[in-house]
Amino acid sequence: MKYQAKKLFLSFNLYALSLIAGVLMGLTVAPVGAWFLAWIALAPLWVLVVQQSRQLEGKRRKFFLLPLLWGIGYHGLALFWITGIHPMNWLGVPWLASLAITVFCWTFVTLWGAAIVAVWAALMLRLASSKPLLRVLIGTAIWCALEGLWSAGALWWSSLSYTQSPHNLVILHLGQLTGPSAITAAIVAVNGLIAEAWLHRQQAKSYSHKYLAIAVGLFITLHLIGFSLYSIPLSKSPEKALKVGIVQGNIPNIIKLRPEGLRRAIAGYTDGYLTLADQGVDAVLTPEGALPFFQRNLSETPIVSAIREKGVVAWIGAFGERGRSYTNSLFTYTGNGEVFSRYDKTKLVPLGEYIPFEAILGQIIQRLSPLDEHQVPGSPNQLFDTPFGRAIAGICYDSAFSAQFRRQAAAGGQFILSSSNDAHYTAAMPFQHHAQDMMRAIETDRWSVRATNTGYSAFIDPHGRTLWISGYNSYQTHAETIYQRQTQTLYVRWGDWLTPLLLGLGVLGWFWQKKLNPLV
Repeated sequence: MKYQAKKLFLSFNLYALSLIAGVLMGLTVAPVGAWFLAWIALAPLWVLVVQQSRQLEGKRRKFFLLPLLWGIGYHGLALFWITGIHPMNWLGVPWLASLAITVFCWTFVTLWGAAIVAVWAALMLRLASSKPLLRVLIGTAIWCALEGLWSAGALWWSSLSYTQSPHNLVILHLGQLTGPSAITAAIVAVNGLIAEAWLHRQQAKSYSHKYLAIAVGLFITLHLIGFSLYSIPLSKSPEKALKVGIVQGNIPNIIKLRPEGLRRAIAGYTDGYLTLADQGVDAVLTPEGALPFFQRNLSETPIVSAIREKGVVAWIGAFGERGRSYTNSLFTYTGNGEVFSRYDKTKLVPLGEYIPFEAILGQIIQRLSPLDEHQVPGSPNQLFDTPFGRAIAGICYDSAFSAQFRRQAAAGGQFILSSSNDAHYTAAMPFQHHAQDMMRAIETDRWSVRATNTGYSAFIDPHGRTLWISGYNSYQTHAETIYQRQTQTLYVRWGDWLTPLLLGLGVLGWFWQKKLNPLV
């Protein structure tokens, strides 16, 4: 009995340690922002995976609880802002139904993220007997590959890379080399080396010290590389200057589709446009869905009349049409009040903007959409031309997908326009969203203008520095000068070349080890 009790107690401690380590990783992002914890928070899981994989004895179900608990701790805490969608009475969803939908959404995205960790641990089982440095190499490669695979789907947000944004701008500049995978690889590798130092602490102190020294050396070297990129001066040629204004309308979603909300939107965005036009801006950016009308009805609104009067370009968030469906779109209106170009939101929020497995779930959660028609995504190959040249456009959820911005930069996009509405979540979400946009600005080496409904609107330079950021839940207008750029970072030119390289080196190392020691 005492033996069994001791065994249960030890198992509980292992699971608790894994969950706590995941929670520590979750504290790296808003609202806490303890980014430095990311460099040690994965190490406990690494140790547990390696140790327990050697003691499985047919108990794999218990083993997989370790990575699942870590993933739940990280993704569950980092994405807890999702619960801010409750209550959804503004959509006509009853309180209890709203609560059930909210719990389902949060649980689903948490487990979806935790699945990355579980798959990683499953693959790491094969590496338990590998040499420590080879284990670090392959473990890092696998994590980067899994993040790349997940980000190619419809549901993605909490990469390990974004744990460093917005605070560690130096390391974020590695994104200019190979995108988010560079930061993820750095975090996983440093954690892996620390874990290996711990695993070998009793076998040979010299080995333990060696791995710890490599971890410290790698950490410092990568930051020095990032600092060298961060220190490159920014060119500010007057002929490339563009003065852009932002209007943050601050229309709560609970009234957005009611007559009161429509009146506030029309008045607020029209007045904001006129104020900025009088300040001599070249263009004005509005948030996602700033005016919840179809394009065909925008010509009758006061803001388009104001555009014709002032002759200043405006990017207006509204709805587009595609057959019997609609798109969440950003329209370029020229000084004559005509539509010059249109960008349709590419990445739609599952359950929020479209219903996966609609034939099954459609009747249950159909009230999530504020319009009767079905929302559809824009083409992933869109280009967004403006009277000032080609822009890189992103609407809300697009910000999490670096490949979208990379493609547009490679196609000639000279500055970033990010239009969002985060009003239905807690305050942590828009700050995390701002952090995502900072990463996209650094990766593409572009100035970025971010307009949101309720905060945080911002201007970001190509080094990720925030030039101005709005308050939260407030009506604001602001103008800043940005600069068009045509540079192409290594990431823009070549994409994520690091992950295939790490995988290739890992495979070569694995076969070389097998050749030298067939029993491993």
